[in-house]
Amino acid sequence: MLRRPQPLRIAIDTGGTFTDCVWAEHGHIRMLKVFSTPADPSQAIVEALQKITHEGALVLLHGTTVGTNTLLERKGARTALVTTAGFEDAIEIGRQNRPKLYDFFFDRLEPLVPRDLRFGINERTASDGEILTTPAKEDLRSLYFQAAAQKPQSIAISLLFSFANPKNERTVAEALTSLEVPLSISHQILPEFREYERTSTVVINAYLQPVMQNYLENLETRARRDAARNVSSSRSPGPRSPRIFVMQSSGGITALASAAREPVRTVLSGPAGGVVAAAATSRLSGFARIIAFDMGGTSTDVSLVDRAIATASQAEVAGFPVGVPMLDIHTVGAGGGSLARFDAAGVLHVGPESAAADPGPICYGRGLQPTVTDANLLLGRLQPHCFLGGDFTLDLERTRRISRDWLKKNRSNLTLEKFAAGVIRVVNATMEKAIRVVSIERGRDPRDFALVAFGGAGGLHASALAESLSIPHVVVPAMPGALSALGILVSDVVKDYSRTVLWRVSGEADDLRKLPSTPLAKEFALLENRAVKDFHSESWQGRVQYQRSVDLRYQGQGYELNLPLTKNLIAAFQREHQQRYGYAHPSRAIELVTLRLRAVVKSQPLKANLAHVNKMVHVGTAALGRPGRAKLGSPFTPKAPVVFDGKKVWTAIRSRDTLQPGKKYSGPAIVTEYSATTVIPPGNSFHVDPAANLIVTIL
Repeated sequence: MLRRPQPLRIAIDTGGTFTDCVWAEHGHIRMLKVFSTPADPSQAIVEALQKITHEGALVLLHGTTVGTNTLLERKGARTALVTTAGFEDAIEIGRQNRPKLYDFFFDRLEPLVPRDLRFGINERTASDGEILTTPAKEDLRSLYFQAAAQKPQSIAISLLFSFANPKNERTVAEALTSLEVPLSISHQILPEFREYERTSTVVINAYLQPVMQNYLENLETRARRDAARNVSSSRSPGPRSPRIFVMQSSGGITALASAAREPVRTVLSGPAGGVVAAAATSRLSGFARIIAFDMGGTSTDVSLVDRAIATASQAEVAGFPVGVPMLDIHTVGAGGGSLARFDAAGVLHVGPESAAADPGPICYGRGLQPTVTDANLLLGRLQPHCFLGGDFTLDLERTRRISRDWLKKNRSNLTLEKFAAGVIRVVNATMEKAIRVVSIERGRDPRDFALVAFGGAGGLHASALAESLSIPHVVVPAMPGALSALGILVSDVVKDYSRTVLWRVSGEADDLRKLPSTPLAKEFALLENRAVKDFHSESWQGRVQYQRSVDLRYQGQGYELNLPLTKNLIAAFQREHQQRYGYAHPSRAIELVTLRLRAVVKSQPLKANLAHVNKMVHVGTAALGRPGRAKLGSPFTPKAPVVFDGKKVWTAIRSRDTLQPGKKYSGPAIVTEYSATTVIPPGNSFHVDPAANLIVTIL
């Protein structure tokens, strides 16, 4: 009896410039990069799947930027909001924070829901959950016709204190069900206090839901159609149509249906995979305290991991508050495709605008404005024939010619080298500030951490940033340009639940046994029951593991700290508050604000040997209309002039797969590989360790 081959798990991370694919096959990690197709990301994904040969079933784990881009470009659905009467303008009033305090010309972001699409319903729930006013049938009928007249594509429902008692929200939802548009209901998505942040989160979910649903359905249809075409043109015994799962911002995967229903949980989908993989791979080299530094084509994502990956319950994406759990990632508009420009005073700026995949940097063949990638090429840090393992040639002459013309057009007297060096200094300053935000500004000393550099451009800038911040080591994992995809491949299935309780306890209690008889066990049991039902409904197999945590604060504070639920919870809060803010009040009353549960089903152990990373030949550029590929056998130059600190230095050009594990090398050096390039400045040393990580020691 013939045994069917095991499903092939393929992780695909859609980025601004490249779409990265990673999978495990025959004990090895394999990788494929193709150019992204921003107009329709599913096109690049299907084209990538066509280049991966496998006769059995496929499981596609997808990290997507569709939600993020939809928010940034404000191209979401026509969304209506239903809230408690009198609070229709809460999402516009917000917290009255001014991001630019001294900018008299600053304009606040317009809310995603215009005033004529906000509807109030006469209802009221008390803070303790008591229903004071139930929506009248006449009001519900009127609400239905008012909403129907505006023809919304999606509806967000967020009533006051629905987290304490969702009865009125359910009543409103039932009245609007017959409109046959997606409903995003706050007690299902975010049963927490702070009506502005909760409403903003639910509105974002409603704004993204039709877009994400259409995208995922289109991806599933195209993949199924491609599988059927492959079956008809071959002797394959059955369809390859993949089962699709989606990476969440919280660092775990979820079913396609869940992602389509709650897309707000996917807005940092791709970067989350990078943090997961950075923590896992650096731990193999003995680094448990890291700063993940992911520099891609359009942005840089940084995250601090102090032995364990942390999630944030309050974040901001595209200027809007998001309250669902997501990895604590700080993003800045600095990437390989970030555009250089001069302002009216002649000052050089880099980003946040990006050339992205289309037209891309000048050296890719179509761009007309200098980018960070072009600057690295002009300085010799990128070698034209070593890009993507020699499979794609960067056009150095075109870059020089167009950059000179661009400088003349902007009336700049800078030489190409000085201009390129200036671009690197400016973008490095932006990224250094981002690293300071997640470390120094949060009470962590970057000198106690290793900088884990990945993304296509991370290795180009990591050593310089580490030197500026006195970080002693840089870790460049194997296949750094596709590390986010690797993180998606090894991620667990994760579901997050929360509930605001607002219980007050004594700050002098040193363990939970001395706390008042709060029904902690009962509340967590209710959350666990929800998790069991959700995992069962999606047919997930495996034991569910629970991670319990609590948001705490001193009475009267307006912010909380999240800590794992332990017997020494109160003492742990006092210590964390002292470290984060420089003071503690042991005698002051403490509030347990929100209970949080993370339910996890561990993924199957990845048996691939990370020390033997194989690459898949990159064949996607020509198919996507890019310039000619490098000829097979293009030589790798042993040494080349590279500009460091304004001086040209003859620098060794080394292919990563020729480095002997354990042997120490000295800079300056350029280490090339299929997915990225690493720059080691003069004076630094580097080696490849047994875990296949490239370790740079900053001297």
